[in-house]
Formats: sequence, C-alpha cells, structure tokens
Amino acid sequence: MSGSAAAAVHNVFVYGSLLADDVVRVLLNRIPPSSAALLNGFHRFSIKGRVYPAILPVQNDQVIGKVLSGITDPELHILDEFEDVEYRRTSVEVSSMESSDKLQAHAYVWNNANDPNLYGDWDFEEWKRVHKESFIKMTIGFTEELELPESKPRVATYESFYQQDDEM
Repeated sequence: MSGSAAAAVHNVFVYGSLLADDVVRVLLNRIPPSSAALLNGFHRFSIKGRVYPAILPVQNDQVIGKVLSGITDPELHILDEFEDVEYRRTSVEVSSMESSDKLQAHAYVWNNANDPNLYGDWDFEEWKRVHKESFIKMTIGFTEELELPESKPRVATYESFYQQDDEM
C-alpha cells in the first residue's frame, strides 16, 4: 500500500494577493514555507473592477510568484473557497527560482478565458501600496463568514465589502 494513509500535502503556486504573507496568515492561521517560482506559458492580468489578478495561458509569457509548500487538505479547501467560482484549481509545473528545479503545484486559473474585463499587467507593489490594507479586512470578513453554516461565496463578500468601502 502506498502512503495514502498519510495526510496529503500540496504545493500551491500563488501570484496575486496571496503573495502577501498577511493575507495567507488570515486565511490559514499560519505562514507556510514558500519559495520564489516561475510559471511559464501564462500571463497575469488586471481585472476591471477588481483589485486581484487573474492568470491565463499565454504563449511565450511567464508569471513570477511563489510556491506555498506543505498545504494540507483542509487548507487547500479554504483556498478553494477563497478563490471561489471565478477560478479553477489546475495542476501546473513551475520552476523554482532558487534552484531551477521543476515542481508540480496547484494554481488558480481564471475560469473565463474570453473575459473582456481582463487587461494589461497586474502590479503587486501597487496592490500592496493601494489595496493591501482593505483587502486584509475583506479577507478577515471572509474567514468569519466561512465559519457560519450559511456562508456567502467569497465574490459576494468581496463585492459587499468594496461597495461599503466606496460609500465611505
């Protein structure tokens, strides 16, 4: 029998708001080990009306991000809920930027390849400066909702949070 009785752990390639340890800590109650990584054959887009990015396959392009290691099944479930229906979890091969080793990881790829709201490049440094603080507050709201029996999808939490924010 293979080690299927052992708890599964996963690698997850992150490239947007989850590059921020503060966001990961709110979601998972810890900061897992991570390493810089490169995903070839994809592009990181900005999304009109959203503060987080999307990735889609694009030839001759690449996305710099990081791989979170040792993600447990319950943690992967939390990330699935957080990424919600806008993304689909896909298995990808990434290159470690520290050793150039190739490794398998999960990545959350935008569901709508023809989305007219995708444009340009998403900038993590700008996101940290402009949106990180409010995004962390929204993420705290999401994790509190997740505890409830009738929790809202993350997109609904995001939209209600940022609508409130706009009214202030």
